[in-house]
Amino acid sequence: MKRIQNLIALAIALTCSAATAFAGFTLKQMSPQSQACVECHKNESVGVYEQWGNSHHFRANVGCFECHAAVSDDSDAFEHYGETISVIVSPKDCARCHEHEVSEFNSSHHAKGGRILGSLDNILAEVVEGNNGLVTPGFPHGVSAAAVNGCWQCHGSEVKVLTDGSLDPATWPNTGIGRINPDGSEGACTACHTRHDFSSAQARTPGTCGKCHMGPDHPQLEIFNESKHGIAYYANVDKMNLDSPKWVVGEDYDAAPTCATCHMSATKDQAVTHDVGLRISWNNRPPISVRPEVSDAKLGLPGKDIPWQERRANMENVCISCHNQNFVDSFYIQYDGLIDLYHEKFAKPGLALYEAAQPLLNKPKFSNKIDFVWFELWHHEGRRARHGASMMGPDYTHWHGTYDIAKNWYTEYIPELRELAHHNLHSDDAAKKEAAEKLQALLEKTLNDDNHRWYLNKMPAEEKARRDAARQEFQGRYQ
Repeated sequence: MKRIQNLIALAIALTCSAATAFAGFTLKQMSPQSQACVECHKNESVGVYEQWGNSHHFRANVGCFECHAAVSDDSDAFEHYGETISVIVSPKDCARCHEHEVSEFNSSHHAKGGRILGSLDNILAEVVEGNNGLVTPGFPHGVSAAAVNGCWQCHGSEVKVLTDGSLDPATWPNTGIGRINPDGSEGACTACHTRHDFSSAQARTPGTCGKCHMGPDHPQLEIFNESKHGIAYYANVDKMNLDSPKWVVGEDYDAAPTCATCHMSATKDQAVTHDVGLRISWNNRPPISVRPEVSDAKLGLPGKDIPWQERRANMENVCISCHNQNFVDSFYIQYDGLIDLYHEKFAKPGLALYEAAQPLLNKPKFSNKIDFVWFELWHHEGRRARHGASMMGPDYTHWHGTYDIAKNWYTEYIPELRELAHHNLHSDDAAKKEAAEKLQALLEKTLNDDNHRWYLNKMPAEEKARRDAARQEFQGRYQ
């Protein structure tokens, strides 16, 4: 009987799914189950009660039970004062009423963030930085506390349900954007829409994105803060109308954009989207940037059929709300130019050199100095330069980006490769000797390229003369 009652309550909630994709939905009255929850939690969990009381859910009579209701065969379900509930509210649960939004989210890279669990980054946290010292029921052989407290809190953990129905403490609490939930769904809506008030205004502020998008490898928050966009936002935050239900740029506000403005929110011509990749024209995550449809195809996402030109047009439609077309066109020329510079001078030759060095390296990743040097060249400095240019952050593009790339290329990477080749040129191992000869030849070819020959003091005389003349003209103008 209890399970039937639960299913009836869920059916009531499901009736809102078609309407809420485009408009608000209100239950005629609060369900008896939610009313019972409220009577207890307003005394036992005052903060949660007050947050919910400030939410649109409260005004729509959507309470605790409508979100937390479960059926008995759910792996994380448990009995709580006569009701069957689960602690985790997954995107599948949210889709009972927000079907359109969840469908868009499921098509995004955000929803796949938990798949980092098998990546190179996670090996760093599990092996190089960590150990198996954190032992829990779900991890009887131990797990790295560095991964649990670091990587998984942004990317999401695979939430493990124990035999008694409780959640393993190494995997919960967790609001990682790509959390892998017990019901099989991926993602956590609460990564952006913080429970239990689920404020749109909070989701629109840069700091919400900055929970994850900051730091040495993807400092989008810091870049935004230094950009003219960020300066304008913080100077005019009281003019941003962040609580507006509509929040269309150019209509409801025009003082500044936020992350949401550019990547998700409505324009006069575009609806809100929860697929954050539909307005980007480069994916700058890998060592060599790729077009977003390429990375979508690798994850099997529907975006594989949306070309980068269409996505760039989507972003230009945002930009044009505040800028003219000439400004926008010129920005993209600058941005693409930086991507080309990074690719041709450092990323492509750097990757080729690293691959050529593989036969001469110790086999475990990150057991060689050059593993760290190359990883930071593309994963930290290379990303900073590319992200900096994409968001008009000059300091991150240059001093934290291309300067650091160049410094570590010429003072760490090239010398380390030279030493590696020299050390193995006379090896008794014929395979290593051959690999060393190939690496040395590739090094010479790379350094004699137009991008690097200055390093060998081989700058062409005509180019040197032009640079000397330009320097003298500049100095003469200001002395």
